[in-house]
This record gives sequence, C-alpha cells and structure tokens, in this order.
Amino acid sequence: MADFPEFMNAKLVAEYLDLNEKKVYALANDGLLPATKVTGKWLFPKAMLDKWLLESCHNGVLTDRLLIAGSDDPLLQCVVGKMANQLGSTALVGYTSTGTRQGLAMLSKGHVDICAIHWGNVEEASLRHPALLQQYPGHKNWVLVHAFERKQGLVVSPALAEAVNSRSIQLHELLSPRWRWALRQQGAGSMRALEEWIHGHGYDMTMLNQVDCCNSERELASAIAREQADIGCASQSTAGEFGLGFIPLCTEAFELVIPKNIYFRTLQQQLLQSLTHSDIQAHGDQLGGYNFLRTGQQVWSAN
Repeated sequence: MADFPEFMNAKLVAEYLDLNEKKVYALANDGLLPATKVTGKWLFPKAMLDKWLLESCHNGVLTDRLLIAGSDDPLLQCVVGKMANQLGSTALVGYTSTGTRQGLAMLSKGHVDICAIHWGNVEEASLRHPALLQQYPGHKNWVLVHAFERKQGLVVSPALAEAVNSRSIQLHELLSPRWRWALRQQGAGSMRALEEWIHGHGYDMTMLNQVDCCNSERELASAIAREQADIGCASQSTAGEFGLGFIPLCTEAFELVIPKNIYFRTLQQQLLQSLTHSDIQAHGDQLGGYNFLRTGQQVWSAN
C-alpha cells in the first residue's frame, strides 16, 4: 500500500482497488468514486479512496454522525435539536443552513449525510427536484424523501401584513424602492421562489432595495424583527417563530436527499421517524403553514 502515491491516475486506482480500468472511469463519471479532473484527466486522492472504501462497508462506518446541510427550516431545526439533546455525547448531529444548491454540492462531495431542498411550488416538485439533483455528481446514489409541504411567501412586520391584507397597500407596491429587502444567498430555494414571483410581475431582482443578504431564514426574520429590513422571502413557520406577518406566495415541497448506501443507518431513520411524531407535527401546526400528509414517503430514486 505504501507504494501508491497520494494522488493516482485511473490505471493505479484500478490496481489499488483490483478493478477493471473501464470500471474506474465509469464510477468516476457517475460521481460515485472520489476524483477530480485536472487538464482533462482524472486524478484520485488516495485518502478519499480509503474513506470511500470504509463507507462502502456495511452501509458505512460513521454511524455515530449525522450532518445535514441545505435549505433552512425551523421544524427540521427543532427535530435535530431534540435528537442532539437525546443522544448527548454518543453521536454528532448537526444542521447547517447553506441553501439548496450549496447543500447539494456538499452532499455530492461527501461532506454531509443529508441535504434538505425546496425548489419551487409543490405542483412542480416531482419534476423540478429530480431535474435539480441530476445536475450533481453522485445523484445516481441518491433517494429523495418527502419531509412535508410548507407555505412560502413574504415575511413582513405585522403592521405591513395588515396593510396588505386591508388593501391599503397593493402587493406589487412592495417591490418599490420604499421598502428595504433582506434577501437570501444565491442558490437558496427562497431566492428561487422570490425571483419567480418578481419576474411574474415584470420586475427584476436588481430593482429591489436590498439592505441585507442573509444565510438563513432565521437571520432574515431577525433582521425584520429588529427593524433592520422591512421584507424578505421565507416560510410561514419562520414568520410564526418570530411573531411576524406573512403573505403567502406558494406551497412548496420540502424534501430530504439521502445517499442510498447510508439510508438505513440508525440516525437517518431516527430523523425520518421523528418527523412523523405527533409532538413534532403539533409544533409545526403552532408555527403554521405545514402539511404532513406525505411525510416520510420516498418520492424519487435514480434508476
């Protein structure tokens, strides 16, 4: 083993793994083997190959770790917090809000174990979500599980929500420079929802009076609650958590992307089961905007 270099070409990898060289290329092209292309040629880091081998054994060896990235959601944060508290020091459970696209990129590189996504209204999710996943290496090893539906829209102060509801302010007037917008980072599902709504009114995102760029829905809601911004796009549950007003734009599918080879790990299954618990769903009802009718259903898997 010491004779193999830190970075190997396909021929050396075939020897190292006792595989046909064509199989090595096929695994690399499908994103299943850790590799990078340099000047058109595949290079394989030996350290990552060793980790890949370990992860391939008995559904992986890192069974005391569950790292989640991707889209932000208060109820999922609640589930993760409860799991972490119950597990104590026996396992690491973490959730980082990165936005949908960055979360998928991290999942494709093996940095996290689950990615949470939302990418448009629920009626189109069965087409949009698989199409989005197929843009990333490794998607053939992924399954998509429905977590819940949730309302997505504009988070505003209670007074501004009342003004819109009473029609003293028209909804499209919120796009004028008068209002200060807190936006999410590019690649976040809420930015996708906002862009579609704005384009539907014949506006462009550059026309908004942006005062902040937030890396999570909670950061966005906090900016509005502290009166540092007037309006932003997030879920109804986020608005409910901060006692803010909410103007619905659409209902979306919030779903979890999980690699097939670690799908049946204890922590992954515990997370999915927690979403079906009555106390968790009751908390979701308090926050507002959730529908748990299809929670836990597998909705897509690559052939």
